[in-house]
Amino acid sequence: MRGPLALIALAAPLALTACGDPAPTYIDQAWVRLSPNKDRPSAGYFVAHGGDSATRLRGVLTDYALKVEMHESVEDNGVMTMKPINSVDIPAKGTVTFAPGGKHLMLWGVNDTAISRGKMQLTFLLDNGDRLLVDAVIRKPEGAAATPAPSDNSAN
Repeated sequence: MRGPLALIALAAPLALTACGDPAPTYIDQAWVRLSPNKDRPSAGYFVAHGGDSATRLRGVLTDYALKVEMHESVEDNGVMTMKPINSVDIPAKGTVTFAPGGKHLMLWGVNDTAISRGKMQLTFLLDNGDRLLVDAVIRKPEGAAATPAPSDNSAN
């Protein structure tokens, strides 16, 4: 009698995990590359991970920029151009990457407060009504490294 009861006791936790909540869609690896020119838009990147159900990314909002649009880099007759996109499908259990040279965010007028904090919160709007809040790390443009401290010439 012990054998069957022990087997049921071992199998019960496995059966209960199958009854858990469905895996959610989530966003990670979010970052913003600041434009070297404040009059030009900055670019945002991230990875969207699909949950158990497919959904669609409808847009991205932030209080830390004047305007945010989703764009895609495409080749047209041998020339790379960008075009706005209204939505992006996120397949169930799949990933969609927004990366340099592909899909990306364009952010106009990034707030100085966000720049000084080194991060900004983005709100991702999904087709199913979910809103995902994600902090994006802000990276300064290439060549915009901090200037070195002046050398100490007091020994001269």
